[in-house]
Amino acid sequence: MWGVPALAAAVYYAIAFAGGLRRLRDMRQPVAPWTPPVSILKPVHGRDPRFYEAIRSHAVLEYPEYEILFGVRSMDDAAVTDIRRLQAEYPDHAIRLIEAGAPAPNGKVAVLEVLAAEARHDVLLVNDSDIAVEPPYLKQVVAGLADPRVGMVTCLYRASGDTAPARWEALGVATDFAPGVLVAPLVGIDGFALGSTMAFRREQLDAIGGFAAIRDYLADDYQLGMRIAGLGYRTMLAPVVVETHLGGDTWGDVWRHQLRWSRTIRVSRRAGYCGYLATQASFWAIVAACAAQWWPAGIALAARLATAWLVGGAVLGDRTVRLRLWLVPIRDLWGFAVWIAGLVGDSVQWRDQKLHLSPDGRIVSVTIAGSKAGDSDYESETQGRD
Repeated sequence: MWGVPALAAAVYYAIAFAGGLRRLRDMRQPVAPWTPPVSILKPVHGRDPRFYEAIRSHAVLEYPEYEILFGVRSMDDAAVTDIRRLQAEYPDHAIRLIEAGAPAPNGKVAVLEVLAAEARHDVLLVNDSDIAVEPPYLKQVVAGLADPRVGMVTCLYRASGDTAPARWEALGVATDFAPGVLVAPLVGIDGFALGSTMAFRREQLDAIGGFAAIRDYLADDYQLGMRIAGLGYRTMLAPVVVETHLGGDTWGDVWRHQLRWSRTIRVSRRAGYCGYLATQASFWAIVAACAAQWWPAGIALAARLATAWLVGGAVLGDRTVRLRLWLVPIRDLWGFAVWIAGLVGDSVQWRDQKLHLSPDGRIVSVTIAGSKAGDSDYESETQGRD
């Protein structure tokens, strides 16, 4: 009896393993040249020690014509100095800094509304301000939109951190979150979008009512992807992986962030959140082993570790995953505890704000708490990153 959930989790990870093999194949396919002018929209709020390196990586892209629009809520923002520095270093590039302080429940989306109105081009790309990319990035992402059936192109990402708690969270991104993303298209789930990269046409954005239509939601990336998919368009994963840096200094920081992520997923995709219970291979392997169901326990754990090794190490190119593979079952138990805590509660802590959410994921009220140093950018809550 107790071996059945373990075998079900093993099936899930077998599907994720197949998704990883498929992703490796797709990443090796040549990218068809299609390079329309692009507007990169980057909402910014504060900075971290690697902020300049991240935004500079966008100024050296191998692409014929693009502009970068940075949006801040105030010219007093700590990131303004770095953006001005980037403009001075690349004076011939189309880099604009725009103050976009209109109030909205989701401040990031309010900034994006202004940036989209200011953008000169009809292909738009949004990514978080701490995302670092390689020079071919834009070509590899935008090429997906050459297919008129594709309405959204998004990217996987790998994470790093300078502290043990941040590296712990990065391990979860590589071995838990990323496999889940690869499972989605194999089981017929479309409409997802990751804040690490979202590329789409202005035509589709206008058709869903623009950014104004999602300004009340916390999970803006999920809402954008779901609504574009609702128009009948496909979502595509680009054959490129971007990088982010996690800033959790303490275990409490990581716990609060993960709990925030979990509650946001629950109110955005309740059925999917409940289904997460069936994917807990490490937990069910322990349960099966305690019931002397050794072979289901062994199969579940083997499938879990093999998928972590393939997706984290090979697909994402995270060199630390294979060194820390032995920690994956322990991190899974942490993740399961976060999932349990996320089953209840209707508020999340977001820097100095406590956001109260409706059952459908709207921000219904905001309470200002004590400010917290070290937070860098507007956050995409469905991605498990800081």
